[in-house]
Amino acid sequence: MSISSMQDLLADFADRRDWNRYHTPKNLAMALAGEAGELAAEFQWLEQDEAFRVMDDPEKAKAVRLEMADVLSYLLRMATVLDIDLEAALKEKVAINEDRFPPRSS
Repeated sequence: MSISSMQDLLADFADRRDWNRYHTPKNLAMALAGEAGELAAEFQWLEQDEAFRVMDDPEKAKAVRLEMADVLSYLLRMATVLDIDLEAALKEKVAINEDRFPPRSS
């Protein structure tokens, strides 16, 4: 599924529920931060090796997947509301980071 297809899916979902009035940049940013916190909570207090094995537990794996889907959903909705091309934004940011963080030489 492409980024634009995901955005269309979420826009339709919001439209059918009349949620666009709530999907303001501020509200979406706050919801995104909250969902990122819920994702972080799934890893809180885990040792490094436990964190890498979190997907081995079906219940934990489902929780992580769903929290990641929530983060993605709010990010995509925010991009739609603000008319941001996420693909272009990512390419721009990677180009900036290429300059900021040059590859290590062997």
